[in-house]
Amino acid sequence: MKKTYFIWLLIHGVVWTLAIIDLPPGLNERELAGICLFFIILFILPLFTEKPVMQSILFCIQATATVIIFYPAGNEWNPYVLILHALIMAEAVFHLSLLKSFIVIGVQLGGALWLLMGAALTNLQSAWLALFYLLLVTALLYYQTIHKRATDLQRKNDVLLAEYRKMKRQLVTEEEQVRQDERMLIGHEIHDSVGHKLTALIMQFEAFRVTATEKEQEKIKNLKRLAEQSLEETRTAVRSFKQSDVGGLQGVIRLIRKLELESFMKVNFSVRHGAFAAPLTGEESFAVYRAVQEALTNIMKHSSTREAEVLFEAPGGSIFRFEVINRATPDPYFQEGYGLKAMRERLEKVGGSLEVHHDDNQFFVRGSLRLQERSG
Repeated sequence: MKKTYFIWLLIHGVVWTLAIIDLPPGLNERELAGICLFFIILFILPLFTEKPVMQSILFCIQATATVIIFYPAGNEWNPYVLILHALIMAEAVFHLSLLKSFIVIGVQLGGALWLLMGAALTNLQSAWLALFYLLLVTALLYYQTIHKRATDLQRKNDVLLAEYRKMKRQLVTEEEQVRQDERMLIGHEIHDSVGHKLTALIMQFEAFRVTATEKEQEKIKNLKRLAEQSLEETRTAVRSFKQSDVGGLQGVIRLIRKLELESFMKVNFSVRHGAFAAPLTGEESFAVYRAVQEALTNIMKHSSTREAEVLFEAPGGSIFRFEVINRATPDPYFQEGYGLKAMRERLEKVGGSLEVHHDDNQFFVRGSLRLQERSG
């Protein structure tokens, strides 16, 4: 709306400058009043974007103002009136429905007819003006028909796209559930077969150690230790099968992939300054993952753009830092919600900090964790 309004305003400024130059020198009170009325309406039109009836009335008043301004004195005719009439009708067709556009066009043509009746024009000039208005109205109404059709197609496309995203999310959820069920089944199989057999093997080693000679004691002890390590590794593998959430860098990559597939977000992910080698604990890694997840989710829900930048870095090996940046329009009513507060609390729990900022150009979330003690 902002961009189109300024385009209309620029066109009006150029046309009105030429039209006023072409007017007879020394504007009278009637002409000044008409020009002031026209521009007052031009500047207040954006206030009634959601009120088409009021817009129709204002366009009709603008059409009447052109009659007040350009009613020919001394049988003179200003050719820029045609362009002004075309602009008023074009704006009406652009902003209003078909019925309301007809009303504005009817008032505008009535004003044009009144001006033509007061001007001393030849039959040929009158015919050319009639042809001009006929072609103008036909072109504008044809444009409105095409525009309405394109708008309907865009609306249907948005509905289909929303349905596709819903089905895609459902499919991803079902695939994740099937994958998790398969992992749980594999975990149970490993626990019931390999785990039980390793436990039985350890018990047999212990029984054999009791009856073994002193020379064989050390070998049996080493074999038993190896079997216990294998059992512990098996249990660790089973526990990892049962985990549904994956944190850290791997989890962030999965999250970005999921958002790009389901929500068509464009995420630029950068890793630099030793972020891969940062000695994060499991809890810290998971806190970073949750913070990035919450920031990207907020961008997907509230931002007008679907582009984000994610940066991981560990400058000097003493601090691990992450940033999530989104190009956003200014919001004077921005406040931190529950998600951002929970994100800050989670990072502070592991000794980190969170900074959230929303300025005129971007919204960014920056978190940091100290690594100095572990790096030393």
